[in-house]
Amino acid sequence: MSDLVVLFPGIGYTCDRPLLYYGRKIAMEAGYNDCHGIKYERIDKTGLQGNPEKMMEIFNHLYEATKNSLSEIKWEEYDRILFISKSIGTIVAAAFEKELAESVNKTGKTIAPIKQILFTPLEQTFLFTPSNAIGFTGSKDNWCDYEKVVALAKEQYIPINVYENANHSLETGDTLKDIENLENVIEICKSFLAN
Repeated sequence: MSDLVVLFPGIGYTCDRPLLYYGRKIAMEAGYNDCHGIKYERIDKTGLQGNPEKMMEIFNHLYEATKNSLSEIKWEEYDRILFISKSIGTIVAAAFEKELAESVNKTGKTIAPIKQILFTPLEQTFLFTPSNAIGFTGSKDNWCDYEKVVALAKEQYIPINVYENANHSLETGDTLKDIENLENVIEICKSFLAN
């Protein structure tokens, strides 16, 4: 049995930051024995926030980098597949799942259903209708309208967990509260992976 977890980082939130680091660890504990972390070259975030054109330009760049990074994976060889993503990585992961499903349908191959953990998804994530997913956001996330993210997730039957006063890294500025929140996030993720 072989299981794959793929990590889709944010622009400034790499795979060694807490949510993705511990997300990977619990996936490995749950038996996902193959891990692939996407690495993006340094991206200039200047003027990105609130600029849909620049966001689309960066998304396209990251999406192509992701396709190149994952081009050698033989998806049909895995019994379970998990995508763990953060911020703009949630858009890339959702778009990649959709394209992968379309290419599988064209070739007639079968692959395992993909599960997704969406850390601080952006509104655009839900344009690609990720399936079998769970999400986490903060009420003080300045990279999205968190209420809109919550509404979009609910429309697509994706459970979304909101952390009060937490920012785009799910941090509040109170270290002990952040550790408590991280523990809660990981417990919810472990439960999601057990089902």
